[in-house]
Amino acid sequence: MGPKHWLDPLARRVLLATGQLSPAAAALDPAAPDPGSNVAPTTVAPTTTESDAVERDLLDLRLRQQPGHRLRNATEVRLAAELGWRLDVNRATAADWLRLPGISADQVDLLIRLQAGGVQLSGPEDLQRLLDLPAAVITGWQPLLAYRWYGEPPAGSPPARVDLNQAHVRELEALGLSSQRCSRLLRERARAAFEDLADLQQRLHLPAELIESWIGRVSFGKGQAGPKLPLPRRPG
Repeated sequence: MGPKHWLDPLARRVLLATGQLSPAAAALDPAAPDPGSNVAPTTVAPTTTESDAVERDLLDLRLRQQPGHRLRNATEVRLAAELGWRLDVNRATAADWLRLPGISADQVDLLIRLQAGGVQLSGPEDLQRLLDLPAAVITGWQPLLAYRWYGEPPAGSPPARVDLNQAHVRELEALGLSSQRCSRLLRERARAAFEDLADLQQRLHLPAELIESWIGRVSFGKGQAGPKLPLPRRPG
């Protein structure tokens, strides 16, 4: 029997994961059988529980060393949950959300803007409907997600919202409106103040992407009363 390798399997995997052992060096394992021999390897494959323990230890190391590490799949999500990690859906930061596999930067931006606007989610159905993701993706995230309800909006001072019933042309253009659309908005709000985004969309027929980008960024004050239109004259 040849000499036992100085690194046990767990140690080799940890060193490989942290870049302290190159794949080439790991391949030079005296315990491995000679490719030209007929001797089968004597290493017994770890059980599922042992394998999970190894993966969990490696993930724990990565999460501690790399704060921005993104979980690669549902298995890593489950292992992170077993390590005690949680994502508070109604208070999570952008960095928290970006840890999840399969989430895009645009979806994270929408979640953060809704949170700043005081919108809270009560369960996986809300999250799936909001992000328009397959149920399997949300199910894969579930071990990490916590849905806690809060009476107050998140701490900190969110950026001031643009009041669409009072905003000047420059403010409207900063929201992505063209000159033509600005003029339409001004004419329409002179008739009556906008009530909310749904009312604005119904009256102006703006692109859905533009309306969505305004969530958490705009508000609707009472506005100024528009000019009164003369009553039509009765015939005769």
